[in-house]
Amino acid sequence: MLHYSYIVCTDELHRFDNWNVNCWLSNFCKMLHKSSGTKGKRAGFNGQRAIVLPKKITQTCIESAISKHLFITDIGFYPKARFHYCKRPVGISQNILIYCIDGKGWIEANGEEVEVKSGQCVIIPANMSHQYGSDEKDPWSIYWLHFKGSSANEYVSLISKQRSRIVVPVDFLEERVRLFESMYSTLESGYSADNLGYINSCLWYFLSSFCFEDIFRSPLNKRVEKDAIDISIEFMQKNLHRTLTILELANEAHISPSHYATLFKKKTGYPPLEYFNHIKIQKACQYLHFSTLQIKEIAYEIGISDPYYFSRFFSNIMGVSPLEYRKKKH
Repeated sequence: MLHYSYIVCTDELHRFDNWNVNCWLSNFCKMLHKSSGTKGKRAGFNGQRAIVLPKKITQTCIESAISKHLFITDIGFYPKARFHYCKRPVGISQNILIYCIDGKGWIEANGEEVEVKSGQCVIIPANMSHQYGSDEKDPWSIYWLHFKGSSANEYVSLISKQRSRIVVPVDFLEERVRLFESMYSTLESGYSADNLGYINSCLWYFLSSFCFEDIFRSPLNKRVEKDAIDISIEFMQKNLHRTLTILELANEAHISPSHYATLFKKKTGYPPLEYFNHIKIQKACQYLHFSTLQIKEIAYEIGISDPYYFSRFFSNIMGVSPLEYRKKKH
């Protein structure tokens, strides 16, 4: 429980007329609500989803000729996110896009507070002080992502109409949501070079849908037949609680172990078991972010019986321990 103390000079209050006192009390209550009420209840939205890319993976984006200009670092969806609240006094190093499709909330930046409603997006430049939250009576449902890259500032300027506004009206477009879901589900299947190249290429198109909404058109959606490696990755996703071997994965794909390993690395850029570990840690991050499970319980959920080994394993991939990651609450 957080405790706050507010000291008010009565001599100063005596100088106020009734209107000023009421105004001050209204602002005081609002400040108290933001300081304590919603902040402690941020998590716990039914259907919430989020992926935070490990630092090692974002570094590969920085070094990639395809992705270095524009890439995703965090992505998620919060439906009916009552009590959602975030305050960043000095901002963060990524740019933030919030796409509100239902309900409402608010954002405060540059000393100005603006209401955010369904059919609007919020664009927050990197390193800008801000705080935002969901309306308690009509909580917002938001798609959101953080992005960086050498071209990121140009997109921020385009979406914000040359930085003249933070909240921008936009239409609800099913194709935009499908594109977001495609990026999210692709990341869920792992951080292969192809996956990163695809989602970061999609990011250009996704952000363009906000910059040039009038000419945004729905593309034809073609189903792509899954190959043995795609099927193998789905098998990994369904068996995160287990310890799999190359032999078992190869048998599932109906390929010899040596040929399977070669094909898998050729397609994803990673050996099969390293790829499997990335997916395991992705799921662990989601448990840390959204659940109250203990570290040992999360370890068990992804097939690791030793919590100490899990902590080392997690730190090696994410760059921080599970406890540090949970405290950060990205």
